Amino acid sequence: MRIGIIGAGFIGQAVAQLVIAAGHEAMLSNSRGPHTLKDVLAEIPGAQIGTTEDAAAFGDVVLVAIPFMHYQSLSAEWLEGKTVLDANNYYPERDGPIPALDAFETTTSRLLAEHLSGALVVKVFNAILADDLLRDARPGQAHDRRALPVAADDPAAKALAIRLLDEVGFDAVDAGNLDESWRFERAKPAYCIPLNKEALKTALAEADRRIELPHGSWRH
Repeated sequence: MRIGIIGAGFIGQAVAQLVIAAGHEAMLSNSRGPHTLKDVLAEIPGAQIGTTEDAAAFGDVVLVAIPFMHYQSLSAEWLEGKTVLDANNYYPERDGPIPALDAFETTTSRLLAEHLSGALVVKVFNAILADDLLRDARPGQAHDRRALPVAADDPAAKALAIRLLDEVGFDAVDAGNLDESWRFERAKPAYCIPLNKEALKTALAEADRRIELPHGSWRH
């Protein structure tokens, strides 16, 4: 697959390394332009760089890994018909208050899907640290494989994301549709905690929408 990546921070770069190692192509982009990404080419052999429009056009699948406050800057036109992997998280102290999220009326992925109305949005890669993406990837037969949660409305897009996770070294747990993706957002039991499939299923089930775990119990 060709995977466009919008957001060349730690998550974007880690996913690029994993998908290239699995035999896919990856193009990284950021809002400041490809001239700011020259060092990435040296650090990630095989990666390509471009503008965000380039990455959107390049990708059969497009990963979005940007500060959530900027999600409305994404072009719905560029992502029309694409499967969009949503790795974003809402941090009020960084993103500013978003009343619909603070009132538990919606989810980050639902807001993104409403903005990108012609795309198929899959919540994935948001509940793991970038360092852990590289450290915890394991072959399919490994006994200590970490599982990651996936949520989407479209079954085919969800299946594609689950297959990609398997190829880059992770098991997956189907966490439902985008309205259920709050179960693995910030400060929930499944957020950035290394878990196998059964433990992840338990953590997702135990999540309480109105209860945030203390900061020390999950890793930023």
